[in-house]
Amino acid sequence: MQWPLLMMKFSWDNYKRYAWGKNELRPLTRNGHIGNMFGGLRGASIIDSLDTLYIMGLTEEYNDAKEWVQTSLDLNSNGEASLFEVNIRYVGGLLAAYYLTGEEMYKNKVLELGEKLLPAFNTPTGIPRGVINLGSGTSWSWGWASAGSSILAEFGTLHLEFVHLSELSGNPVYTEKVMNIRKLLNKIEKPHGLYPNFLSPVSGNWVQHHVSIGGLGDSFYEYLIKSYLMSDKTDGEAKKMYYGAMEAIEANLVQKSPGGLTYMAEWRGGILDHKMGHLACFSGGMIGIGADDGAPEKRQHFLDLAAEITHTCHESYTRSATKLGPEAFRFDGGGEATATRLSDRYYILRPEVIESYMYMWRLTHDPKYREWGWEAVEALEQHCRVESGFSGIRDVYTMTASHDNMQQSFFLSETLKYLYLLFSDDDLLPLEDWVFNTEAHPLPVIRRSCAQDEATQDKTSSE
Repeated sequence: MQWPLLMMKFSWDNYKRYAWGKNELRPLTRNGHIGNMFGGLRGASIIDSLDTLYIMGLTEEYNDAKEWVQTSLDLNSNGEASLFEVNIRYVGGLLAAYYLTGEEMYKNKVLELGEKLLPAFNTPTGIPRGVINLGSGTSWSWGWASAGSSILAEFGTLHLEFVHLSELSGNPVYTEKVMNIRKLLNKIEKPHGLYPNFLSPVSGNWVQHHVSIGGLGDSFYEYLIKSYLMSDKTDGEAKKMYYGAMEAIEANLVQKSPGGLTYMAEWRGGILDHKMGHLACFSGGMIGIGADDGAPEKRQHFLDLAAEITHTCHESYTRSATKLGPEAFRFDGGGEATATRLSDRYYILRPEVIESYMYMWRLTHDPKYREWGWEAVEALEQHCRVESGFSGIRDVYTMTASHDNMQQSFFLSETLKYLYLLFSDDDLLPLEDWVFNTEAHPLPVIRRSCAQDEATQDKTSSE
């Protein structure tokens, strides 16, 4: 019996007992949390868990989840939702559930939801705004994003799901929306070949020159290589953009610390900030899965870089008292790969480091990745498990845990799924057939038969 499976069952059982139908479990107070990210949608932990429960063979739990989706998932909500979060968790979760099980109900739900997201793209540039009212269709930009701008990681993390929405609905509008974003990004001037984090949906210009592989930027790069892989390696534009971005990242952001650790710095108008966020730790896995399709002479170089970054992220875990990593860690002054500010010391059950272990294990079968994964299992059990679920902690550098009372839905969707896959055989969701969205929802590679291919080509040449 796999330990991550037991962790999943424990997390799920407590969610079901204390927070059923709410978005997330608050395990210390034993109640549910709704929050304001999903605009009145409920059951985020249920949607995020469907595929995890299914692949773990937790049949009874999966059936409870499926029944809730069938009877209680209400898509007629009227609140303000994050386009990005609804897309990666709800659209991604429902798509994966459909592709894994073939249940039509998921397909109907996801197409109903997909349609509600389209008004966000009604902007002068077609770059969607970040917040949408799912009922009225009005959309606006996040109040905190500079000058009404849209965020690279948000509008850049729709591609995989929207291509599948077009596949399932037969309606090309979804693919057209995301291709249009890509067209604009290709056209505009990029500082040193880098993609800044903020773009105006009105003018189509960058709003400030802040570049990050962590939050605000992260999954845009991930979706470039994954779009290429999901297209059965036919999407040449995605490939070109990914390797072009990698070149710029290596030239400008990849650094080596005095202690020999490779990391990705952040870039603010040409000035480097020597800090790496936990969110940026997904990049080890990303560079790993992208190693095969760049220039042949760079394959080993990319695998080495992927291993070095994954090692650095493991160090951020090893160098803390709890053996869990902080939200962000620095490489200037004093200890390397450690958080200096109190505000960076928390761990909220994030998956990115474990995600890279899983990919690196699949790519190299070096046993250290499973050892590192097991260290994370032990640390989660010791410091994050509470009586009624799992909770994030406020300071990874102290053994007296201060819990944040939140069992994030991505813990069930990503952290536990990647742990389970790390200790499973490679033929469970093989990487040549499945691409994981940024919430770890598996989407199938789209393979065209030759006949289909010719038809598509005739169509495009006649357009």
